[in-house]
Amino acid sequence: MLTNSSILITGGTGSFGHTFVPLTLAKYNPRRLVIFSRDEMKQWEMAKLYGDDPRVRFFIGDVRDKDRLSRALHGIDYVVHAAATKIVPTAEYNPFECVKTNINGAMNLIDACIDQGVKRVVALSTDKASSPANLYGATKLASDKLFVAGNSYSGTASSRFSVVRYGNVMGSRGSVIPFFMSLVDSGILPITDERMTRFMITLEQGVDLVWHAFEDMVGGEIYVKKIPSMNILDIAKAVASDAEHKIVGIRPGEKLHEQMIGEEDALYTYEYPEHYKILPAIHKWSEDPERIKGGVKVAPDFTYSSSNNAEWMNVDQLKDWITKNLDIVGKI
Repeated sequence: MLTNSSILITGGTGSFGHTFVPLTLAKYNPRRLVIFSRDEMKQWEMAKLYGDDPRVRFFIGDVRDKDRLSRALHGIDYVVHAAATKIVPTAEYNPFECVKTNINGAMNLIDACIDQGVKRVVALSTDKASSPANLYGATKLASDKLFVAGNSYSGTASSRFSVVRYGNVMGSRGSVIPFFMSLVDSGILPITDERMTRFMITLEQGVDLVWHAFEDMVGGEIYVKKIPSMNILDIAKAVASDAEHKIVGIRPGEKLHEQMIGEEDALYTYEYPEHYKILPAIHKWSEDPERIKGGVKVAPDFTYSSSNNAEWMNVDQLKDWITKNLDIVGKI
């Protein structure tokens, strides 16, 4: 599907974009892959990685600017929406800015994609959008709803929208692994709560889920990858087995456990070998065989949380991953 196509990724200089772009170039050989973002220095640095590759283009712009989006989307077939204000404390202290990017930006993108005849759009979501406890999660829940409803909003237009949702990306900038690694020399690692658990996913798994969504989507689906969980103490042990732990308490807006599917979504959720799929509650789309595609409906009280997960990653497995990926941890 993506072969010889034109693809645009918003927020493309972030962690996801740095993995999505080279993998997609190698696997699908698109005609054009456009990185749309607002940071010229990050674009300048990323451009050095691709030299004179004619397939890779860079476009300065902000999802808050609908006119700029429309220009960038001209002739584009597929879009990955990765742009977001996503640091929880930043969103709490700058709520207007978070809303402008995560909600208004989503609205602008949906409108511009419909106007420009984009075929399919996959928006990146987060566990924090499920039963949100902070502003970032609330804005991403609103964004998810907008993209689902975008399939109805597009009417007879060909544009279709879906969402992928996953948790903590291992080793990404600002995440717990590089944060702990930066404190190893101090001999003390801050632990929010000894009971805390987190989902663990690699960027490569995130990219694979996006590829699957493009191939599988009819419109309005939310794809949730099956991934392992870890206890925060085990993450700390994998980074520095001899470090002392200091309990510092949960930050404002932070959850004890991550959740990607809440009980309120169970009525519309289907299970597959490697993922779950939350189907739209509107228009009876959750009963559509073309969207269900052989999935098995989950129990009415089903939830998918990092605390009730069937799959767990242990200390040795994370140590092995860190050793193999040391060159990228905290850098993308």
